[in-house]
Amino acid sequence: MPGPFISFLTDFGSDTAPATCRGVIWSISPDARINDLTHTARSFGVRDAAFLLWSSVPYLPIGVHLAVVDPGVGTRRRAIALQVARGDHLVGPDNGLLLPAADRLGGVIAAHALENPEFWRDAVSHTFHGRDIFAPVAAHLATGVKIDRVGPAVDPAELVSIQFPEAVVDGGLLETSVLFVDAFGNCRLAGQPADLAELRGRLNAGDEFSLRAGEQAITVPWQDTFGAVRAGEALIYEDADYAGLAIAVNQGSAAERFGLTTGQPISIRPA
Repeated sequence: MPGPFISFLTDFGSDTAPATCRGVIWSISPDARINDLTHTARSFGVRDAAFLLWSSVPYLPIGVHLAVVDPGVGTRRRAIALQVARGDHLVGPDNGLLLPAADRLGGVIAAHALENPEFWRDAVSHTFHGRDIFAPVAAHLATGVKIDRVGPAVDPAELVSIQFPEAVVDGGLLETSVLFVDAFGNCRLAGQPADLAELRGRLNAGDEFSLRAGEQAITVPWQDTFGAVRAGEALIYEDADYAGLAIAVNQGSAAERFGLTTGQPISIRPA
């Protein structure tokens, strides 16, 4: 039988920190299967990382999902483990990082603060709880330790929450904002293709939309894929990673071309 499944997401970058945490996990659960989702989430970008985790978890096996983007490490912020309706556990800081993914997996059915040092490393630093608390707790949960042993129960209503922006269609206009900028410079937006269809009464390939971000206005077509426009041209399309709207430049960066950043408001209307 394969070993327990652990996914792992951080903003630790390309240094040795992720490998060190994997070593801690394997010292507790030698047969654990670790899936590194990314370690290049934007530094200190809790909402970016929450979006990436939210986008990924539906495609992962039931297991333990370890996520550490923790600008409050060593402070009074709480460390938590969550049990969700699908059967998974999520481990990380109580800063909003875990809750969107937990909701997508059916919602939190149990939450516990990580206050039992039995499941930590013997020596705990003030600045590397990923190695000293979160990784060992995730490994212990993966081996079958019950969540109520890691520390006292927490009312899920008291957990720190994080909200993604929502799109609003009103008066022939879609008000949205940039949720995330990926490695290609594609800009994922709040909203669904159905929102664009509502603006026009239909949605066909080639339909043009006017996008305004600040003082800048651009006109882009709705297309199914990047190659439907020439290299260097822009489009709006359905992003396969999260099934929402996105802006791209074929073989280029929409973020660079149009100066778009995470959280930036955008309005869209039929051209």
